[in-house]
Amino acid sequence: MNQYIWLNFLSKKLQAALMATALFCLFIPFGTKAQTNPTILVMGDSLSAEYGLARGTGWVRLLEDQLQRQRSSWGVFNASISGETSAGGLSRLSKQLEQKKPGIVLLELGANDALRGLSIQESEKNLRKMIQLSKASGAKVLLFGIQIPPNYGQEYTKEFHDLYPKLARQEQVELVPFFLKNVASDINLFQADRMHPNEKAQVILFKNVWGAMAPYQTLLKSQ
Repeated sequence: MNQYIWLNFLSKKLQAALMATALFCLFIPFGTKAQTNPTILVMGDSLSAEYGLARGTGWVRLLEDQLQRQRSSWGVFNASISGETSAGGLSRLSKQLEQKKPGIVLLELGANDALRGLSIQESEKNLRKMIQLSKASGAKVLLFGIQIPPNYGQEYTKEFHDLYPKLARQEQVELVPFFLKNVASDINLFQADRMHPNEKAQVILFKNVWGAMAPYQTLLKSQ
């Protein structure tokens, strides 16, 4: 086979391959993307980051287990960091929203703001911005109500207590009225530092969250 015949043979082979590829592409729907499971993004502090607990025993893991039991397609990504403040959460949120594209954001922040004596106004501004960014991304929001002991001062304690329902009402998002309900008053449900709930408390925390997620149950079953 001389050079001309060989090149002509290769040309015909290439044309056939291109034609097969073109025909194959006709059967691929335009704009098809890889399907991914919907995600619940948890933005929290040590109360959600399993501080002092064995890995896989915190309330976030219990939420994952519940979703698996009901065969939900939803997954959970826990972006919580011990010691996190509302300012820290805000600084990380945009990247998390872009990467995870969550359908629901669970927002559990503010306790460390109080521990550091940050102003109520600053906490409110940060939390409100996080809610607004989440909603703008298309995600639904569940805000966790946090309360602090009265030794922080009566006025500060009341303002902090009122902050969460005010934000939930104004921004029209769902609220866990008090994340530590049925835990805060029982010293037996805390670790030795008397600040962080122990493993026994995690079931109660999960129930507090799961109950507040009732408006999302249809959504969790539909995808």
